[in-house]
Amino acid sequence: QVQLVESGGGLVQSGGSLRLSCAASGRFFSINAMGWYRQAPGKERDLVAKITNGGSTNYADSVKGRFTASRDNAKNTLDLQMNSLKPEDTADYYCYADVTQLTRNIYWGKGIQVTVSS
Repeated sequence: QVQLVESGGGLVQSGGSLRLSCAASGRFFSINAMGWYRQAPGKERDLVAKITNGGSTNYADSVKGRFTASRDNAKNTLDLQMNSLKPEDTADYYCYADVTQLTRNIYWGKGIQVTVSS
């Protein structure tokens, strides 16, 4: 099993910043891609940012230029620096990891709430 623990969420005013972190632990050979999805009330879960183990990143258009994903492969951690936050960024944010065990599997964190007030 693999556990993903998110931290860093909370309440911030519009224009402010937050930094989310995700730490992976458990039994696996390697972590391939890691990333963040978010889900606002009544909406689907959408990709926010993805980063490969080589450092290549992919962002949703709505967060490009404002959010930056980074990871530490040695520590199995993933961060998301979120700047210039907007009320529409309000959602539950979920960390995921694509890991190689005996097979390749996707694991999810429990989610962390981010609320941006106007």
